[in-house]
Amino acid sequence: MDLSENIRLALRALAANRLRAALTMLGIIIGVGAVITLLSVGKGVEKSVSDQFKSIGTNLLFIVPGGATQSGPKQSTRAPKDLTSADAEALLDPLRAPDVLAVSPEYDIFAEAEFARENTTTNVWGVAPNFLAVRDYALADGQFISAVDIASRSRVALLGLTVIKKLYGEGEFAIGTTIKIRNIPFKVVGVLASKGGSTFGDADDVILVPLSTMQERLTNARNREGDLRVSYITAQVTASDRMDAAAQQVTDLLRERHEIDYRDEDDFSVVTQTDVLSAFGQVTTAITAFLGAIAAISLLVGGIGIMNIMLVSVTERTREIGLRKAVGAKRREILWQFLVEAVTLSLLGGVIGIAFGVSAGLLIARLQQNFQIVIAWDTIALATLFSAAVGLFFGIYPAYRASALSPMEALRYE
Repeated sequence: MDLSENIRLALRALAANRLRAALTMLGIIIGVGAVITLLSVGKGVEKSVSDQFKSIGTNLLFIVPGGATQSGPKQSTRAPKDLTSADAEALLDPLRAPDVLAVSPEYDIFAEAEFARENTTTNVWGVAPNFLAVRDYALADGQFISAVDIASRSRVALLGLTVIKKLYGEGEFAIGTTIKIRNIPFKVVGVLASKGGSTFGDADDVILVPLSTMQERLTNARNREGDLRVSYITAQVTASDRMDAAAQQVTDLLRERHEIDYRDEDDFSVVTQTDVLSAFGQVTTAITAFLGAIAAISLLVGGIGIMNIMLVSVTERTREIGLRKAVGAKRREILWQFLVEAVTLSLLGGVIGIAFGVSAGLLIARLQQNFQIVIAWDTIALATLFSAAVGLFFGIYPAYRASALSPMEALRYE
């Protein structure tokens, strides 16, 4: 008996007990569907995080105040220093940091902005003129902050689209108007192009002002030494393969500027864009794998259900097996008949589960704004092969039991 005949007999047997077959496949359907959904959503989250980090610029180093702490007594007795505007300027030294292409020092606060009778609390960033190039932002209209604005501490501002909607409403023209930030008037000179929402918040819910204006008008950013502090510094590296070299150059330069002894820990941290992506990738991959493993347990439960139903089927069809053996059917033919039936049952459940999983993933993507799932063909192929393997594994014993029946005992079975 060839494979096509075995498949035909399997489908006929399943059709004779449709409800029982459907309930048996339910475990496989749920298991495969859950695996497809979770892996697709997990890969979508991973891609979303990667895209969001890439959207803030390319080949970036993030320098933030505060170094890594370690257990045990500290050897240093000196107080850690803040990052300052002077530190950012020093990083542009082509002799000390040749792999640093540009820097963008920033000072961030959360403040209330007002226009007419409307107000909103939003992110206000003090930035330098090269912010657009380093952080990969773009202008939708108007002009950006200039060196003259920095030198004169001008009260000018650029608005993100979310801020405009909150303060002005839809379709209103903001350029040329005056808003208040912490009750200080600022003239709107530009509108930022949309960056969209993300896992880390709304990138359009922001107001940009000159860094010097932020440091001396909106807040007092001077430290004890009289230097102007910054929240962090973003440095753009000349090439992706020079990230580690640039990070070392920045570390050496800042250690010297901050007068850190060779025995002491850094009072700042230098993190590469690659490190951040790698860390998030490891977290999302681990979570996805963990959830996928939990979902796969239902596949095992479905496999046990298949074994149970196939044993019942063997018992119900004992006389049929005896009759087939009496007319010349070989043991391996009986074995293959029930094995193919188990695999067919499992594969049908797997196919339905794939459709269910893809549909559930697409539904999640529709409910979550600015999110796309990633349906990988290797995931679908793996789910299909796994469901077939479950049917094969859990169908072996019932098929072997059917093939081992004695023809005489089977024909006498009531």
